Amino acid sequence: MIGLFLGDTDFSKIVLTRIKKLKKKYFIIDFSKNNKFKKDRYSHRISIGKFGKILNLIKEKKSKKVLFAGKISKPKFSSLRLDLKGIYYMPSVIKAAKKGDVAIIKTIIKILNKEGIKVFSSIYFNPELALKSGNYTKLKPNKYDLFSIKKGIKFFNKLNNLDHVQALIVSGSKIIAKEGRGGTKKMLANLKKKTQGVLIKFPKNNQDLRMDLPTIGLQTLKDCKKYGLKGIVLKSKKNIIIDKLKCIQFANKNKIFIKVT
Repeated sequence: MIGLFLGDTDFSKIVLTRIKKLKKKYFIIDFSKNNKFKKDRYSHRISIGKFGKILNLIKEKKSKKVLFAGKISKPKFSSLRLDLKGIYYMPSVIKAAKKGDVAIIKTIIKILNKEGIKVFSSIYFNPELALKSGNYTKLKPNKYDLFSIKKGIKFFNKLNNLDHVQALIVSGSKIIAKEGRGGTKKMLANLKKKTQGVLIKFPKNNQDLRMDLPTIGLQTLKDCKKYGLKGIVLKSKKNIIIDKLKCIQFANKNKIFIKVT
């Protein structure tokens, strides 16, 4: 029996579909904003403040393993109703919330570990979503692009644990844009057309790879075309690519490279 902490984004649905296809026994704790899994007979809507209820459900299902998938946003702490376990653990969650949504999940993982519950990688059942090293398109980066890529990787290697940057736009020796809390799409929306740069999307240093892996999909490729980007660079086995075949087909058609280092 696997426990699924599911949030928003298509990734959570992809994970659930895979679990069903494998005929694994599961239950859902629905952390999405609009209760998107309410039609699933095994779904439970439990507030993040009800840690006692969450832990009791996991024990009731005799589950020792869970995974997180999809974006889980910061709740309104002032409106949360807490049970006893919630009162005990909530101060650490509130403290983590000051560092962002990812820090909240990391804190929840620590709490679960403390309670003897193991957290799997979010792609444990979907390894096909992470690519190995290689060039996945007909077009390959030229010498100038490789210089841009080297510059971007060097920047990522210097980041500390508190930096929120998961994506860069690099052209030659110049970093044109950095991803902020608004995400990759917002960063791309601020670009001028015909930027001629390279999008590099990597996990943060010491990022917990059990959750929140940097993700791209077909819309990312469409945005790259819109703003004239030459290619996308990902990290081997540490990124999620949704609709892989469609992304590669689109990239080939529009002369965009996809490289995994």
